[in-house]
Amino acid sequence: MASIDVCFSPELLHLYDLKGKAVVAVDILRATSTMVTAFAHGVANIFPVMDLEECRGYAAQGCLTAAERNGIKAEGFDLGNSPFGYMGGSVQGRDIAITTTNGTRAIRLSEAAEEIIVGAFLNLQAVADYLAALQLDVLVVCAGWKGQFNLEDTLFAGALVERLQGKFSTENDSTLAALYLYQTAKADLVAFLRQSSHVRRLEHLEIHKDIEFCLRHDAFNVLPVWRQDRLVDLALELES
Repeated sequence: MASIDVCFSPELLHLYDLKGKAVVAVDILRATSTMVTAFAHGVANIFPVMDLEECRGYAAQGCLTAAERNGIKAEGFDLGNSPFGYMGGSVQGRDIAITTTNGTRAIRLSEAAEEIIVGAFLNLQAVADYLAALQLDVLVVCAGWKGQFNLEDTLFAGALVERLQGKFSTENDSTLAALYLYQTAKADLVAFLRQSSHVRRLEHLEIHKDIEFCLRHDAFNVLPVWRQDRLVDLALELES
């Protein structure tokens, strides 16, 4: 039976052998939730990059550029990191290059994996179904906050572990901790997370609706996966 494990921060990735594994990269507030939303609203490709200058350079290739640092849209870019900025048809058919404080870093640091999937509560079931079919060992890579542990990404990991119970083995304490934390919190995630550091950080920026939106379960049947240098929506291929 394949296994599922949880890495609480990209700073701990050196402890794991990614070869042959499926990584689920997650940054609930807000990068991976925003990417899932963008694909749900017709984005063609997403290029996750590490730094602002690299992201800015994609504009010459016809990409929209999106950047966030410390929860705030970076100056001089088309888009920020709010999922609501990717709705309303403005991104339909476009390519987007994006860099964020934590989420894009988690994706790019996982490139040694066999498969990289972008996860969020918004596409939780799509991710679970794909992993069940794939049957590779899974590592959930929580983006955290600047290398440190955070609650919201760990809660997603626990939700995914719960969905995959009976199909994957859970041998390590990090996996059990994520599962138990989610089972404690799932009745009201918004209330549970109200005192978390990143929610308080975002609420200071008055981004209440983003927080509530990013905690919605199974809103989209979208499956962003890493292909060579970009993310594509594999759900479109699986449906065709």
